Amino acid sequence: MHPDLWRFAEDLYRRPGVETACLHLQARGNDICLLLCAAWLGRRGVACSAVRADCLRALAQPWQREVVSPLRHVRQRWRAAAHHDSALAALREQIKQLELQAEREQLQRLASCCHAWPDAASEDVHGWLHRLASVNTAADRDALHLLHAAARQV
Repeated sequence: MHPDLWRFAEDLYRRPGVETACLHLQARGNDICLLLCAAWLGRRGVACSAVRADCLRALAQPWQREVVSPLRHVRQRWRAAAHHDSALAALREQIKQLELQAEREQLQRLASCCHAWPDAASEDVHGWLHRLASVNTAADRDALHLLHAAARQV
């Protein structure tokens, strides 16, 4: 397993079905960077607590709201028009790269926030994901379950 959150997130995201599950959870209001961090902490065996989860949320929410989400919104809004406008398609690709850089920065900030949290004796991917995810439907639960299973294989 990778000690580096970014590399862990990249490896996890490439696993079969994870991208689709993450996009579903994101569409349902979840912060995927926060969930990737949760999976990483769980795999490392860092003990999950309400205080730690609140600390991560407090760090992640403003960054998502002020940086990542606005970039994503513009990129998504330009999707259809970019199919017919090569200049707009190029700009959309640049925004996509900025969005990815913003997500990487968020993951680095999350990793810094929890760097001093000691690894525990056993992993708790389930506990971390359920503490930080908003799950309301069977499809949400299925997506979270897939993310959990894939994280246990990274």
